[in-house]
Amino acid sequence: MIDWVLRFFKGAVIGMDFVLPGISGAALAVVFGLYEKIVTFIANIRKDFIKNLLFFLPVGLGALSGIYLVSHPISFLKDNYQTPFLWFFAGAILGTMPELWSKSGEKGRKPMHIIIMICTFIFAAFFLLFSGSWAFGELKLNPLTSFISGGIVAFIALIPGFSSSNFLVLFGLYGQMIDAYRSLNFAVLLPFVLGMGAFVIPFSKLIEFLLKKLFTGFFHVIIGFVLASAILIAAIASGWQQEGGYYNYLQTGAIACVVTFIAGGAFSFWMCKVSGKYSR
Repeated sequence: MIDWVLRFFKGAVIGMDFVLPGISGAALAVVFGLYEKIVTFIANIRKDFIKNLLFFLPVGLGALSGIYLVSHPISFLKDNYQTPFLWFFAGAILGTMPELWSKSGEKGRKPMHIIIMICTFIFAAFFLLFSGSWAFGELKLNPLTSFISGGIVAFIALIPGFSSSNFLVLFGLYGQMIDAYRSLNFAVLLPFVLGMGAFVIPFSKLIEFLLKKLFTGFFHVIIGFVLASAILIAAIASGWQQEGGYYNYLQTGAIACVVTFIAGGAFSFWMCKVSGKYSR
């Protein structure tokens, strides 16, 4: 029973990936010792299906509960305290860095991998900071965009360090999805889930291949993208490419942003340590 409850709690935390910008459910799954089990299960779904289904049932129930419960306070915070809210997640991203760095070096590390990480960071930072203004803009959720978004999120959610919520922020879909989670808007949620279901198995096979053949390089690419996503969240919080920004940092709001940034980093670092200690 304790193990079941622990897996339920882990699932609830992993489910935050779909609600909280900067929180990578896959990275947390890595830390919780569930990531490779999840990828292997999805990529080889017919193998030991019943056994694996029973093992991951509390994880799935926890994820659904976490998404629904967290969406209510998140909706309030994003509407009323957007900038401190975003700085919290910028800190949360950086707080996962020690664990990801440790994970990436499990099978050795060469100078080439550092170069890969730096090049990935430069490319990803440029893409994330500038692409939204001229390539994507703000989309509106409808059955088609929900289905496509679900497919993309299925891929992102399987990559440790990537936050599917960051994708939603980039495409201007984040607030709409949070409202859909909170109100249980199945006209949006159903095609989103169908999109995830349609693509998650082939994507999981790709991720399984990368983990087996290119483990170290793959994780250093992930680190580059994670660092770039922290830059993206910080830029959005600072009003990147928006006249006047979101916040007056010269007033007391600056203190709130510093506090939430530190709190986010401390929270994710603590989660990594605790989950690493009790992972199975």
